[in-house]
Amino acid sequence: MAKYQKYSEYKDSGVEWLGTIPNHWSLKKHKYIAVFSKGKNPELLFDNYSDGLYPYLSMDSLRGKVESKYAEYKKGLVLVQDNQPLIIWDGSNSGEFVLGKKGLLSSTMASASLIYKIQDKYYWYLCVCIEPEMRKYATGMGIPHVNGEELRGILLPLPDLNEQAQIANFLDHETAKIDTLIAKQEKLIELLKEKRQAVISHAVTKGLNPDVTMKDSGVEWLGEVPEHWTVSKFKYFASIQGGFAFSSDLFIEEGTQVLRIGNVYQNSLSLERQPIFIANDLVKNFQDFIVKKNDVLMSLTGTLGKRDYGFAIKVETDDQYLLNQRVAKISPNKNIDTDFMVYVLWSESYLTQLYSLPSGTKQANLSNSDVLGIEIVVPQNMQEQKEIARYIKEKLEKFDEMIAKAKSAIQLMQERRTALISSAVTGKIDV
Repeated sequence: MAKYQKYSEYKDSGVEWLGTIPNHWSLKKHKYIAVFSKGKNPELLFDNYSDGLYPYLSMDSLRGKVESKYAEYKKGLVLVQDNQPLIIWDGSNSGEFVLGKKGLLSSTMASASLIYKIQDKYYWYLCVCIEPEMRKYATGMGIPHVNGEELRGILLPLPDLNEQAQIANFLDHETAKIDTLIAKQEKLIELLKEKRQAVISHAVTKGLNPDVTMKDSGVEWLGEVPEHWTVSKFKYFASIQGGFAFSSDLFIEEGTQVLRIGNVYQNSLSLERQPIFIANDLVKNFQDFIVKKNDVLMSLTGTLGKRDYGFAIKVETDDQYLLNQRVAKISPNKNIDTDFMVYVLWSESYLTQLYSLPSGTKQANLSNSDVLGIEIVVPQNMQEQKEIARYIKEKLEKFDEMIAKAKSAIQLMQERRTALISSAVTGKIDV
């Protein structure tokens, strides 16, 4: 924050997280500025809007992750206005503030209503500023909750109304610039992901030689393919085996990990996602369901359209695992290279055929025959398969590096945004 000036005189606030504040500023407990109303879940939720209903504000609907459901306003429910500050009260994100929209508040959040003359936007930036404190003091075993005493008792720094407006306008302007830069990086990531996908799809259906003679594959999603490649159903190149329905009575804190659909996440093995284990000495009873290095796994349950959600992965670790139900192990035969096969499973032509299957795939609950019945195209020469797989791997490493850089840039900008808000509303800079 070196480019901004400081105020001429400061005083000690007596509050550890605040430090010093400008001499002419005052402090006021949060409970004298705003009151909080905890949400309550409506008894009935409707999928579609009709007159007299309000959107039901769950965390996922506010974040745009799910379509909003609707409910009727009844006594005891909390009606939120557009841009009203909300705090997540329960759950892993408890203590985080979000801006609301008109609707009925879920029971995991609380809304803030101002009871003191304070500039609305300045108050919102104060909320953003105290978020780390609220998250730090969240209490509760298992599911954390906001500590209401901390929330109401925290001292907030207050300049006069005119200065509050100036600070809010400054932050609106500066954060908008940062948000624009973040949006550009997010767009770049999307573009890189699209190019990454295009590289895979082109290489496993057209090969690496642009001058090779092509033929019509007879399959809409494959189009023209190299003349010397074989077009055939996937079942002629691989077999598939489903997992075991382990009883939850067997699950313990440590042992051999049982791989569930949640662990096959975004085309990589995510062992830390809600891990479950069974005792090592029981593994001998499940020999047919052991997973080891270089095995290829596929999630048979996912959400239609989320094509990279837990699709197919190659196990790269030396550890041994067990296969849970709805996760399948795909074993290549001698006519297809393992790595080439994984890239085929990631390709647009394979996924498009899979997701256009007519039956039972609304939640992408795939059957073994669904997976094996897709038309693919494979070079007859194993060496050519290996070359294509190597080429894709090198290209993907470069894309992944660029994506990681863009994500890192976003994180730095988000940190700068937070630091700027904090500096302005605690008086560390004179705007």
